[in-house]
Amino acid sequence: MNIAVCVKQVIDTEAEKKLDPASWRLDRNVTCILNPYDEYAVEEALRIKEAHGGEVTAVCMGPKKAEDAVRKALAMGADKGVIVTDDALAGSDAQATAYVLAEALKGVEWDLVIFGVRSTDGETGCVPAAVAERLGVPLLSTLAKVEVQGSNISVHRETEQGYVAYECPTPAVISVIKGINEPRYPSMKGIMGAKKKPIDAKDASALSLDTSQVGQSGSKTRVLSARTPEPRKAGEKIEDDGTGAQKIVEFLASQKLV
Repeated sequence: MNIAVCVKQVIDTEAEKKLDPASWRLDRNVTCILNPYDEYAVEEALRIKEAHGGEVTAVCMGPKKAEDAVRKALAMGADKGVIVTDDALAGSDAQATAYVLAEALKGVEWDLVIFGVRSTDGETGCVPAAVAERLGVPLLSTLAKVEVQGSNISVHRETEQGYVAYECPTPAVISVIKGINEPRYPSMKGIMGAKKKPIDAKDASALSLDTSQVGQSGSKTRVLSARTPEPRKAGEKIEDDGTGAQKIVEFLASQKLV
């Protein structure tokens, strides 16, 4: 089974995040990493490949330095990569990103497309659904278990009430949650081998993209303003001198919590 894994480069979760006040876009001039949720998607793709054969292709949209995220996927064990990078794509929102990824996937041989459930920067979680809609294939999201049975997949989907079991024919798009597996660490052999694996770099013209649908001007959503949240204030310490319970009740009442 051939699998495409869509990956994204995001700001390191430990780095300070801020918006550029001129464009209201996230300032990415800091340490960036492979989206942590995508590591679970890559691992799941590799496990399916190891059990059933085929190839794993990492697909990414981003600036040139996002190639590092693709290399991480290759170091984990993916066979090849595709990166779509073009200045015209800067500022694309979730729907514009889905358009680009869907067009890129049309040039990749795949039976299954796997996403992490969301990215740690955008946090929308809607790109997998938008890609599936554009490709005209089924979507199964927030999955905690995936099994391949011939040309079908059998999955467990996480819901607020528990897990629901589904079956679906391929081709299909799925997204997987944190905890579906334990992502492997790239070995030194894998890291060195990733440098030799092919990455097909494409721009907007190579995919014949309609540039009116991408970038900040082609996006349907916009950030109009932003502010830095106030620093969290220190909590109030109550010494129990025999009236501690009463003081707690009074404090809760003052906050209109009781």
